[in-house]
Amino acid sequence: MNDKRRVSLIGISALLILFASCAGTNEADLLERARVIHDEVLTVDTHCDTPMRLIRGEYDMGERHESGARGGKIDLPRMKEGGLDAEFFAAFVGQGELTPEGYAAARERADRMIDAVEEMCSRYPELVEKATTPEDAERLENAGKRAAFIGIENGYPIGRDLGLVKHFFDRGVRSITLCHGGDNDICDSATERRNPEDEGLSEFGRAVVEECNRLGVMVDLSHLSERSIYDVLEHSRAPVFASHSSVRALCDHPRNLTDDMLKKLKENGGVIQICLVSSFLKTPEPNPERDKAREELREQYSTSADSEDEGVRDRMRQEYRRILEKHPMERATVKDLVNHIDYVVRLIGVAHVGIGTDFDGGGGIDGCDHVGEMPNITVELLRRGYSKEDIAKIWGGNVMRVLRDVIETAAGTTS
Repeated sequence: MNDKRRVSLIGISALLILFASCAGTNEADLLERARVIHDEVLTVDTHCDTPMRLIRGEYDMGERHESGARGGKIDLPRMKEGGLDAEFFAAFVGQGELTPEGYAAARERADRMIDAVEEMCSRYPELVEKATTPEDAERLENAGKRAAFIGIENGYPIGRDLGLVKHFFDRGVRSITLCHGGDNDICDSATERRNPEDEGLSEFGRAVVEECNRLGVMVDLSHLSERSIYDVLEHSRAPVFASHSSVRALCDHPRNLTDDMLKKLKENGGVIQICLVSSFLKTPEPNPERDKAREELREQYSTSADSEDEGVRDRMRQEYRRILEKHPMERATVKDLVNHIDYVVRLIGVAHVGIGTDFDGGGGIDGCDHVGEMPNITVELLRRGYSKEDIAKIWGGNVMRVLRDVIETAAGTTS
């Protein structure tokens, strides 16, 4: 090799080393900037199912847990590590029979989950407190504590008793997902409908929306059928939100919102909280064997998939995990998640998008598999040029604005 070529190669190698070094430094700088932003703005996740773990009495929120197939994705130490200030803990109730016995069991389960969140706050008062207003969240952030909001996932515990909306409001509930994986007395669901025809919001459902507006409870569109979503958007006097949904134009899933729904949501003043469930972010590659196994599992548990029996639910989850272990799906990534945020921003503006992870209920993607990894989302937002002000809106400002508007609407109703 001649000297000139040797010098040339040495120069190229030096430039490559320098470029790699700068790239690494830039990534480290982005992560540091993300952590600083999380320290300076109010960060809110609008949906997790961790109370399902809490009511079993074996999950200590004060201990740091390792995330995995069977491990929890949220605890108080990792909330601090991930710079998450406020969490909406869902009192989830699966859809059961529309009978007095079914309603009573559903109400009891919802109350137990609320009890579990309150027990967490009582056990660790130096770390977390229950919150019901944006001011509570800001006060707790300034005190270095986590804010625990409570939502109900599925209006089934209300049954046909409108007075139970007030019961749950008095217990601190500030959001209600009107249905879940099946139709109830309030509205029709996006999935597993009792009647193939989408009948939308019922007359009782309209009364529930009115009562939420009157009291100051956010109405949640996630899990609702198309007609139910449009009916709520037409009927609600206050802004509403989708606590954990994504964009149908990017991933054709019935749980996601269409462009027209998003535009109507903007007119309402509401917000969509992009979900960290892979199948809502990225259409999985076809796998007939996996699809057949999942369909057989659905048929096997068709009458008990939303059972209140924890043993039944555990067996179903274990069998589902075995299917995915045998037929793994490619997971969505943080980039996929931010693609959905980008889409909403371009379509209806940065004031109408946020994040609802669905951790401990199916949420978790490559790069953000648990609450401690949340700064990675902010790194990607920074990489794409989002300002600190826009990031503050996405990470909590938007949904707190909705909650504030809901509370002000209620105050105007009762004044």
